[in-house]
Amino acid sequence: MLNTKIKSSIKRLWDKFWSGGISNPLTAIEQISYLLFMKRLDEMDFKKINDADFTGEKYKSIFSNGKKNLRWSHFKQMEGGEMLTHVQTEVFPFLKTLGKETSSFAKHMANAVFIISKPTLLVEAVYIIDEIFDEIHKQGIEGQGFQDTQGDLYEFLLSEITSAGKLGQFRTPRHIIQLICELVDPKLGDTICDPACGTGGFLLGAYQHILTQHTSKQHKQVDENGLTRGLLGDKLTDKKQWKYLKDKAFFGYDMDESMVRIGLMNLMMHGISNPNIEQKDTLSKKYNEDNRFDVIMANPPFKGSIDKGDINETLSLPTSKTELLFVNIIIKSLKIGGRAGMIVPDGVLFGSSKAHKQAREMLLNDCELQGVISMPSGVFKPYAGVSTAILVFVKGGETEKVWFYDMQADGYSLDDKRSKIKDNDLPDIVTKWNTRKKQKENDRKSKFFYVEKSEIEENNYDLSINRYKEIEYEEIKYASPKLILKEIEKLEKEIVKGLDSLKL
Repeated sequence: MLNTKIKSSIKRLWDKFWSGGISNPLTAIEQISYLLFMKRLDEMDFKKINDADFTGEKYKSIFSNGKKNLRWSHFKQMEGGEMLTHVQTEVFPFLKTLGKETSSFAKHMANAVFIISKPTLLVEAVYIIDEIFDEIHKQGIEGQGFQDTQGDLYEFLLSEITSAGKLGQFRTPRHIIQLICELVDPKLGDTICDPACGTGGFLLGAYQHILTQHTSKQHKQVDENGLTRGLLGDKLTDKKQWKYLKDKAFFGYDMDESMVRIGLMNLMMHGISNPNIEQKDTLSKKYNEDNRFDVIMANPPFKGSIDKGDINETLSLPTSKTELLFVNIIIKSLKIGGRAGMIVPDGVLFGSSKAHKQAREMLLNDCELQGVISMPSGVFKPYAGVSTAILVFVKGGETEKVWFYDMQADGYSLDDKRSKIKDNDLPDIVTKWNTRKKQKENDRKSKFFYVEKSEIEENNYDLSINRYKEIEYEEIKYASPKLILKEIEKLEKEIVKGLDSLKL
């Protein structure tokens, strides 16, 4: 968790960009990301140099061959005008050349532009970012891992993008991403994809989930959301495993090139050296990744629609609604036996149109639909109040019965403030999910229960939990009318007595 001082610094940073003429939140976050990336590159390079000195391994600094003046620690000491010119003409062009020429980073940074034009804004931004990182290091000394705090930092920055895009996309809270990772359980060796990746939250969540699997027990801890975390990955001792994890495991696609760049930098700052993120509309004819991925996790755009002429011709659903087409494309993109966890608006679960019903038939007949976790409507506030659910399924196989869970609290208030609260179903969901096959009782009055496929078919393939959950109504006993009238008479006498005393 970020402390108050870091949050205050981040808000000051936003205010500086706003007053400096960069008021578009997406543009501001992109420019801030460039600065964070410069700072992090400098720190990571120094760490690798120190580690190499300690272990005796060879390491060539990215700032070697006369590039020391491109370090953050060098240019931050310059005067404002000189610093701005240096960053514009030397540092940022160098940043764009990092990685292999064929890498996604180099490809998408080719059109990137550093638009900070005021020396005072750059100086103030550099100062505040240094201040933030100093405070993060203090938190690290107190026991919170740097990567974890940096993740919180990026989440808090992104939370300033408070309005959903015109296609209905909005940021997925990190604890919901963690939950979906627990349910889908991506593993080392899997190819993992998010077809609507945005800032790369699901890919980062999958990476950290795998690191937790390969972290010793003494280095794990239960986080503020009640979920186990450990980002050391000390059990990963084979360099080939690390190379696969950092170069070949993660794939993401997004329509917006700014989001692609932000996603790339987000993953690279967290240690994924070569994420495969591309600018592409995965519902269009340009996308063809059938039967490719072992794991797909996504929160696709809601309530959007795509031009019928642009829709991928291999998609079989008769609709232009994005929330339904993404169900179709995710199933197609999975390998047989591949696993998926996706967030859908409630309308997907019970919509009566032909396309809605066909999408649910796909989930039940072409996949093993394992679980439907209903989420309360405030989970995505302040961006949207829409009710949503998590679908967990495996491509191929046969659905016999579906496990439902009625999440009533996610550890945060369900208003726009989303303040931390004690009520939290996430740990219970993970526990009950992992033991669901041993579940003996099937009480439909409880938060979780199974429903047979045949019953779902009889109900027009309805997947909404309210269709199957039994609500126990408690009879409320009221006093008799005579007793109530006596109480009213008594109160009237007391009122009259009070009024008489006031007249005296």
